[in-house]
Amino acid sequence: MVGAKQDEYVVQVQNVTKEFSGFTAVKNLNLNIRRGTIHALIGPNGAGKSTVFNLITKFLPPTSGRILYNGRDITSLEPDQVARLGMVRSFQISAVFPSLTVRDNVRIALQQHTGRSYHFWRPESTLESLRVRSIELLDMVGLANLADLTAAELSYGRKRALEIATTIALEPEVLLLDEPMAGLGTEDIARIANLIKMVAKERTVLMVEHNLSVVQDLSDVITVLARGEVLVEGNYSTVSKNPDVIAAYMGARNA
Repeated sequence: MVGAKQDEYVVQVQNVTKEFSGFTAVKNLNLNIRRGTIHALIGPNGAGKSTVFNLITKFLPPTSGRILYNGRDITSLEPDQVARLGMVRSFQISAVFPSLTVRDNVRIALQQHTGRSYHFWRPESTLESLRVRSIELLDMVGLANLADLTAAELSYGRKRALEIATTIALEPEVLLLDEPMAGLGTEDIARIANLIKMVAKERTVLMVEHNLSVVQDLSDVITVLARGEVLVEGNYSTVSKNPDVIAAYMGARNA
């Protein structure tokens, strides 16, 4: 039965606490991310969402507790080791190479995954095998017709789409998205939301997001954090009706 639970959950955070100079940012947190789902972390500012992301992806070490990935204890691993295992993070601020073409941004990510990162001095023909996959990924995110533009020429929303394409190029099993809708207009939000749905068909997605309509439409499971602890967890219908959530996150309105 224990093995079945490990198969069910791809990421498990067990009794994790994170302290900074006496301040407890995350307190005795337990979080189970079910395989093949879109799981959202929400909560007011200072709730500990970004700290949890940093703990899971190993940008921060926990003060106590442990983190499992596919049943393996990864608490002591470094961020690059966790990424190579298949858990990749996309940051809140778009992280692309602005002076490179859209195609080359994706190709660099593909080279990283295939171990060809240091083959820049080889004839370009040696990278031919990556061209088709680059265009496939760009087509997936609606950027194939913009492949020859530099990333700097893209709108902010399309840069976010490019970032997701480069992340997918690393072939993650778990994709962590840090506020993917931040700074986007209505049209771009719809585009990125559809992209996340498509990406989630083949992998697990964990995201921090403030846009509640996005969370409602996308998420299978929502965990609400407050002061570094889990306030409530469930689907949107359950979470949105919880009086503690209304008070702590959405804002209680007195008649």
